[in-house]
Amino acid sequence: MNDSARVIAGRYELGQLIGRGGMAEVYSGVDTRLGRTVAIKLLKADLAADSSFEARFRQEAQASARMAHPTIVRVYDAGDEITVDSNGVERHLPYIVMELVRGDVLRDILRQRKLTQQEAIAYATGVLTALEFSHAAGVIHRDIKPANVMITEANAIKVMDFGIARAVSDSSATLAQTNGIVGTAQYFSPEQARGETVDHRTDLYSTGVLLYEMLVGRPPFTGDTAVSVAYQHVSEIALSPSGVNQTISLAIDSVVMKSLSKERNQRFQSASEFRSALAAAVLGQSVALWSDDLQPATAPMEPIVEPVVAPVLPTVDPFDELIAAANEEATAGINKPVVSATDETVAMDSADDDGFSQLGFATGPTQVINTTKTKSSGEPPSAALVWGFGSGISVLLLGLLVWLIASGGAMFNFGGTSTNKISVANVVGKTYDEAYSTLTGQNLLVDKQLQMSDTVESGLVISTDPPAGVQVGAKTTVTVLVSAGKEQVLMPDLTGMTEVDALSALNAAGLTLGTITQSDSPTVAQNLVISSDPLPNTSVSAKSVVNLVISTGTVTVPDVVNLELIDASAQLSAPTVGYIVQTDLAFDCTGTAGTAVIAQSIQPGVQPQGMTIILTLECIG
Repeated sequence: MNDSARVIAGRYELGQLIGRGGMAEVYSGVDTRLGRTVAIKLLKADLAADSSFEARFRQEAQASARMAHPTIVRVYDAGDEITVDSNGVERHLPYIVMELVRGDVLRDILRQRKLTQQEAIAYATGVLTALEFSHAAGVIHRDIKPANVMITEANAIKVMDFGIARAVSDSSATLAQTNGIVGTAQYFSPEQARGETVDHRTDLYSTGVLLYEMLVGRPPFTGDTAVSVAYQHVSEIALSPSGVNQTISLAIDSVVMKSLSKERNQRFQSASEFRSALAAAVLGQSVALWSDDLQPATAPMEPIVEPVVAPVLPTVDPFDELIAAANEEATAGINKPVVSATDETVAMDSADDDGFSQLGFATGPTQVINTTKTKSSGEPPSAALVWGFGSGISVLLLGLLVWLIASGGAMFNFGGTSTNKISVANVVGKTYDEAYSTLTGQNLLVDKQLQMSDTVESGLVISTDPPAGVQVGAKTTVTVLVSAGKEQVLMPDLTGMTEVDALSALNAAGLTLGTITQSDSPTVAQNLVISSDPLPNTSVSAKSVVNLVISTGTVTVPDVVNLELIDASAQLSAPTVGYIVQTDLAFDCTGTAGTAVIAQSIQPGVQPQGMTIILTLECIG
């Protein structure tokens, strides 16, 4: 059978092949029951060789399906399709049905071009947001890598394949077995390479590897074999990003290197902590660096704190545009200048009309700090300088972070500027096309999400996030929740069931028993289901009422006396009666049989089903 005509689980029709990886192929497809487009991932059959794989796989898929977040690719369904090949051998085909995301895989983008620092940090921030949500739900990804990150057409992050790595890795005992199946060795954490148990900090290490690659164009460790790369993760210290790309600041260096600590306790302890440190590094604030000398896991490592100094701005810095934009706003009378990139001086003004005061923060007296000394000067900063810069940059960081939140995250292309705020239009109850037109007309981005609803008609908007009336910046992404109608279920075939069994089957399918009507039946035994409304094997709304017709076990026998035999036989053997017809002559007849019926052995009216009736024919001569 051609792939385009294949149907999985009697429901998912496969379309074109849209992706291929080490453990699966991905097709576009259609959920014929719900009428929505989906992505269908077919895992390699050898993954199901372990008899316990299916249970683990389904459990992990179900955990992933419970996570609904804009940065995570939704999992709709998963299972194990069982087929029989031409040789009569049973084959297992594990599959996953997911949200179909329009965009590019980060792996492909990295192969085509080098990312800017803004892109690298924005994408890493999106991944960390997804991980923060999944970790809160108790789900560890275990396989963060470029192949599992999608960049949508709206330049937003979507992380996929949550939970799948665990189901697969639990079926494998060694690195050699999992090499090429679970993840790529280039993104392994040291504990994964050592075969130890993992926790959420494993995901943070892999994200650090991903960030490193996005910043410099290659992973921190490479080698000819997976084993050699895994060994480097355990025993070698990566060259800092600035050692490869000199435009990367010391602050960014510090975040990346902390995320790549060999020991879990020395890394960031949560995705939110990692994300906050990355945001601070954009503004020039380093995190405390830790010694990464190879020591036994039982030996505590003392932190080595690097003095907080102002970063030396590179000749060509990707964030100059951000700084210039802030100062341009100041020139227009919106805010006072916050950073001057030309004289390397950080200035914070306490005037009533400055940006922080407008946000409700008292900034205190002006702090002007000369940061012309660099790390190569050999002269350590004075205590006053360290204190002054630390105080100033803390207030600067706090104010700018609040500004980012208020503006929808303009730095990472998740929103607009702090001026020209847009009030999100009320599109609840409108069709998606109307909502899309309205919101994009406001210079906003739209992310469509489907959700079953018992109360909102299919195709209409249930809600938006942010909701109507909220002030946001231009290019902010508005998640539009659209009704997919009532949840659809498959109507079971109840034919031939008792009333009790039919009720049980309906409850299991999420349906409600309605009226029960009795009817004659020539074939269905008494008290068994003849038919149902809706019909069997059709898609119906959950909680729908199902009406049943139950057999009385009887039929209505017509009066055929005085009819011609051919007509009498037709009536008695009709589908509504179903009797077997035999003929006989009157006992005292000495002539031949005629064609007219003069008597019938079973009287007209309601009679038991499945009987044999004898018709007595007239006697001629």
